[in-house]
Amino acid sequence: MNCPLCRSQNAHVALIHHGYPIRDCRECGHRFAGFTPASSHVGDLYGDEYFHGGGAGYPDYTAEAKLLTAAGQRYGKLLNRYTGLNASRRQTGLLDIGAAAGFLLQGYAQSGWPGVGIEPNRSMAQYAQRELGQTVHTGTLETVPLSQTFDAVSWVQVLAHLPNPMESFRIADSLTRPGGLWLIDTWNSASRTARFLGQSWHEYSPPSVLHWWTPAVLKRTLARLGYRLRGTGFAQKWIGLGHARSLIEHKYGNGLPTKIAKLFPKSWKVPYPSEDLFWAVYEKC
Repeated sequence: MNCPLCRSQNAHVALIHHGYPIRDCRECGHRFAGFTPASSHVGDLYGDEYFHGGGAGYPDYTAEAKLLTAAGQRYGKLLNRYTGLNASRRQTGLLDIGAAAGFLLQGYAQSGWPGVGIEPNRSMAQYAQRELGQTVHTGTLETVPLSQTFDAVSWVQVLAHLPNPMESFRIADSLTRPGGLWLIDTWNSASRTARFLGQSWHEYSPPSVLHWWTPAVLKRTLARLGYRLRGTGFAQKWIGLGHARSLIEHKYGNGLPTKIAKLFPKSWKVPYPSEDLFWAVYEKC
């Protein structure tokens, strides 16, 4: 396969996970799923079952409302930190890609970043409109026509799942005004946790996950599109224990990790304990 970032054919199979090859590009260093996703990939994987069926998804996505709204508030304040360095910049709009039920959008708005979202799951998009009054369009970057430009684009937990990341980046770039910001939250396959766990790292879960980024690969990729890194760090993440238990059981079956997780109430909220999740803010030059 050609590398989805640099189009090089110089990639080798680094590992096989549940029958899916995972390749490393020898040219740009990107790690990616070694198969071509079907045209229906996004719709197949992110249907209602993903948000309510447990397993690799959520047992009840709406139960995470407070945690996700708080995350949107944190990231809105993070964007404020960088816009504050330029007094001429006005906060006129944000685009949230993969907006789901609109909880992040709600948090962004509460931090001074009102916006709109794009979400492939129709039920989630309708929930955002009906319950939160947030505008979320059903579809993907490739299928939703947007005429406005934005001061910021949010890519929270999105980059790992893009069938064609360079095409998605190009479309988002056309929607970003000069000086606009991209806020990215994704997993770091070069982290200590990922290296220590190897093939057992939880993010190795194709076909849902298609890309395993590193901060260095992301920086080089976005630099080619005219974006400069403004700041980066470890991402703060909280998760409902009910969701955590579902993920652990999906990964480990009835093994010891699952038995330990079941000792604690589902209603508890716990911080994500590792350093393999990072955020980055980029500015369009």
